[in-house]
Amino acid sequence: MVKVLAIDSSSLVAGVAVLDGNKLLYEVYHHHKRNHSETLMPLVEKALISCELMLGDIDLFAVSGGPGSFTGLRIGISTIKGLAQAVEKPVIPVPTLDAMAWSAVCPGALVCPIMDARRNQVYTSIYRWEGENCVRLKPYSALAVKELIDKLNSYQESIRFIGDGIPVHRGLLLEKMGKSALFAPPYLAYQRASVIAFLGLKEAKAGKAIHCRDLKPFYLRLSQAEQKKMQQEEALHETANSSNDGS
Repeated sequence: MVKVLAIDSSSLVAGVAVLDGNKLLYEVYHHHKRNHSETLMPLVEKALISCELMLGDIDLFAVSGGPGSFTGLRIGISTIKGLAQAVEKPVIPVPTLDAMAWSAVCPGALVCPIMDARRNQVYTSIYRWEGENCVRLKPYSALAVKELIDKLNSYQESIRFIGDGIPVHRGLLLEKMGKSALFAPPYLAYQRASVIAFLGLKEAKAGKAIHCRDLKPFYLRLSQAEQKKMQQEEALHETANSSNDGS
């Protein structure tokens, strides 16, 4: 059976899971300080030791591909690239929002993962469970919370929220949505590496595995540093144009 090693470092939580076919062998969930560059590899090593596996025994590597924390995603993807390259095995990037929605099994309600993107925005999408599949209904987006609420209220249905955006925006969601807003319990509210592993295996069976050199993080917006750099470049460009016009 296919053995999968999966990691998630897209948020405050760092997680590692090992899958053997459809059997979850191991999962660790670390939610204490966000220093993934120091904690992730020891978690991977402990997972392999606990499962009595060598790195070469892993057939497929899966990772949360984004959106999420810019730093966390870079660390996770760099880690999985290094592991996969060392043993020349394929990788699967799993969209973070998909993994969150799949962990919130809620028949009869829409599912809306919300990751805190700061500045009163969230990374989000909207899903519905259809039989054994969780189907995405809307594109991945970075939205203002009030804009998301307007979209959700148009469905006139119960909405199950999941993600680290809950404690930040719960009050506003309840105020604007009332009883339609349902919330995942704290022990299910964050990303799980086990879901990344299962979805990674599912995607690999569909022929979507890639070489580690092609693995890149998926961002919904530029980081603050990148935005600042772009603004500076635009300002320089405008200054140069003004100088040319005046010459």
